[in-house]
Amino acid sequence: MTPRQRVITALQHKEPDRVPVDLGATESSGIVGIAYNRLKKHLGIGGKTQVFDMMQMIAKVELPVVEAFGVDAVPLLIEPKQWKPWKLQDGSPAEIPALLNIRTEPDGSIVQLTDDGKVALRCPSGGYYFDTVWHPLEDTETPEGLDGHEEFFESMDLPGYCDETFDDLAVKARKLHEQTSYAVVGNLWVHLFAAGHALRGYENFMMDLLINKPLVHRFFQKQLEAYLPRIDAYLAGVGKYVDVIQVNDDLGGQSGPLVAPSVYREMIKPYHKKLWSYIKEKSGKPLLLHSCGSVYDLIPDLIEMGVDALNPIQVSAANMDSAKLKQEFGRDITFWGGGCDTQSVLCRGSVQQVREEVRRRVNDLSPGGGFVFCQVHNIQVDVPVQNICAMYEELGTLSL
Repeated sequence: MTPRQRVITALQHKEPDRVPVDLGATESSGIVGIAYNRLKKHLGIGGKTQVFDMMQMIAKVELPVVEAFGVDAVPLLIEPKQWKPWKLQDGSPAEIPALLNIRTEPDGSIVQLTDDGKVALRCPSGGYYFDTVWHPLEDTETPEGLDGHEEFFESMDLPGYCDETFDDLAVKARKLHEQTSYAVVGNLWVHLFAAGHALRGYENFMMDLLINKPLVHRFFQKQLEAYLPRIDAYLAGVGKYVDVIQVNDDLGGQSGPLVAPSVYREMIKPYHKKLWSYIKEKSGKPLLLHSCGSVYDLIPDLIEMGVDALNPIQVSAANMDSAKLKQEFGRDITFWGGGCDTQSVLCRGSVQQVREEVRRRVNDLSPGGGFVFCQVHNIQVDVPVQNICAMYEELGTLSL
């Protein structure tokens, strides 16, 4: 089988010739820049490390690494046209988007600024990731107050420093489809729930869901209206070249859903259904949803709304045991992830413990297809290179 056939077969709930593998096909199944530099040094691979996700500090995974680990899926990313040199927090070299307005503060924190100089994101001194600190609609208290701010809805999930056009993206998508045999994952993003957190602020929006419902309904409707023309333009350019389309919205925490299932079904689900149904009907492609945490209680809703695959399968969260998930939902949804726990095993376990973890999760999730292997979420700064290699080595032995 080709890599593309392997992934498509798994999505059809059939067993491919071996378990398909993802590393970096989404911004939630990859590796942070610092860990990536260490991995490339260990493997003796050169090349420039380019960090495309400047919140999570995620690096593009280059072809030599894809080939080294038998990866089957690659991303179609909206990228910057130009890059500039930078130093990661450990001092190792990388390139970041040339248009990104970034500086180091006197206290050692690193900030990303808007075009007009507002501090939008901050990485504290000694930290590795950026938090959103500017919420442009945080003082809005009425549904009518959301009107006249279309620029925030229209720019959501489209950082200005990633200045490729959809025409540029179409050229890249066609090349990936016609000149490689990899499954191409279109990273469409289009958050709804997280858009509320970003634009209103996390605490504000979580309270809005309970005590300011008219504002929430207006917010979701406006965000949905802003996304639909973008989806049309995106699919017109790349729809025939991608094999999977990824969307995002984190719905779970460590112990359960971020909101009660009843609140989700009343306030959020109707808009997810409209958005995701629109994408599926327009594209005809499988839909991959990224949602962290314990989403067990919501998986039936996701299946009902047409989600074909779920990532990252956070097996250490409540009710997310891999065997249980496979038994209850394995006929209806593909598990894209769950291959190795990143909260405790991949980062702090021994090589042998990593191998045992991989074997357990693959044995739980792979029978009958419906499984794409990757670790739970991104490989983080504290993961030893030996554990990364052990993860893929063990997977290789299971495919023999």
